[in-house]
Amino acid sequence: MGDKKRVRLCIDRVIPQDMKIAAAAQAIKLNPANRPASTALPFGVSSHPFKMAIITGKQWPKGKVLGVRFLDGSQIQQAKVEKLAVKWCQYANIGLDFAGKKSAEIRISFQANPGSWSYVGTDCSLESVVPKDQPTMNFGWLTDDTDDIEWRRVVLHEFGHSLGAIHEHQSPKGGIKWNVQAVYAYFSGPPNNWSKEEIDENIIQKYSLDQLNATIFDPDSIMLYEFPPELILGGHGTKSNTDLSKGDKRFIGGVYGKPKK
Repeated sequence: MGDKKRVRLCIDRVIPQDMKIAAAAQAIKLNPANRPASTALPFGVSSHPFKMAIITGKQWPKGKVLGVRFLDGSQIQQAKVEKLAVKWCQYANIGLDFAGKKSAEIRISFQANPGSWSYVGTDCSLESVVPKDQPTMNFGWLTDDTDDIEWRRVVLHEFGHSLGAIHEHQSPKGGIKWNVQAVYAYFSGPPNNWSKEEIDENIIQKYSLDQLNATIFDPDSIMLYEFPPELILGGHGTKSNTDLSKGDKRFIGGVYGKPKK
């Protein structure tokens, strides 16, 4: 398989282990609904702050208008992001304000590194991890000349993360059974060139079901990448999804409520 057809994934921006409790506290401060119910604790799991941090949500409050600021990028790049990102807002009571205020929660770079990524939900608000002058989202391979389909795929995907959505292939209800050795071989090469640890974090490991409010696996989700059949046991690959699915629209509306007319 040539490089042009190889999967190009965004990289999970994982909160450092020693900051997870602080990130959970911040998430609850911003949105009390992120606090896990005591009944959600599995049998035998203590209520120690670190254990609770693992199952704390990352969603913004319903009706929140998130500020967006571009740290760099051409006028064409910035205009394309703004045009595409607001599509999420058509299906949920959440807003995006591209006025570029210094207090903006979402800060975008096109130059931070070659990858594309975003912090998940409220994680970007922890200043001890992401100072106010640093990006919370990056579009490392989107240029003025990148085709429109790739622009839509990547921008919608990363803004899904910023609203609290995770990778569909890492959902506990995902049902994907990996050919693990093939996955390691594939993603250790170009264009990702990931270490085993990075492959584990971005592909193999699944999130805590209690943390996610996970829905049934959606093969059409914008949060799911196209994986070739040789990476999945049974030999059935996933599709190339380039727009919001019906499931994505239901999910975001379920999290934030329906948009106000």
